[in-house]
Amino acid sequence: MLHIYIDADSCPVKQEVYRVASRYQLDVTLVANSRMHVPREQRVALMVVKGGFDAADDWIVEHVGIHDIVVTADILLADRCLKKGALVVGPTGKPFTAESIGSAVAIRDLMAELRSSGEMTGGPAPLKKQDRSRFLHQLDEMIQSIRREHR
Repeated sequence: MLHIYIDADSCPVKQEVYRVASRYQLDVTLVANSRMHVPREQRVALMVVKGGFDAADDWIVEHVGIHDIVVTADILLADRCLKKGALVVGPTGKPFTAESIGSAVAIRDLMAELRSSGEMTGGPAPLKKQDRSRFLHQLDEMIQSIRREHR
C-alpha cells in the first residue's frame, strides 16, 4: 500500500525516514546512481540504476503510485511524482503540492539562470536542526493522512 521512495544520492534525511518507516512498518526504497550503505532491514531496499543523468528520477516515476511518498529536493522530479498521485516532501520538510509546484519550478528556473550568468553562486543552505524536525513532522503527517484515507 503506502511505500516511501527516496531520491537517495544526496538526501540528508535518510536516517529520519528509516526511523519513521520502522515505526509504521513501511517499505522504503532508496534509488541512487551508485551503491551506498543501507540498514539491513527487510523493509529497506536499495535500487542502483545505471544510465543517464535522470535515470534514478525516471525509475522513481515509473514505480511510484497513488498514496506513495517521495522524498526529494528535485523540483522537476517532485512535479512528475505529483502528477502520478504521490505525496512529495523535500528534505527541509516543505511539502510539494499541486498548488505550489508551478511557482517552485519557476523559481528553480530563475535560480538556474542566475547561477549560469554568474550572478549567484553556491547551493542550498546546510540542513538545520529545525529543518530535520519539520521534515519528521511533515512525513508523519503525510503517512497519517494516507492511513486515514484508507480506513
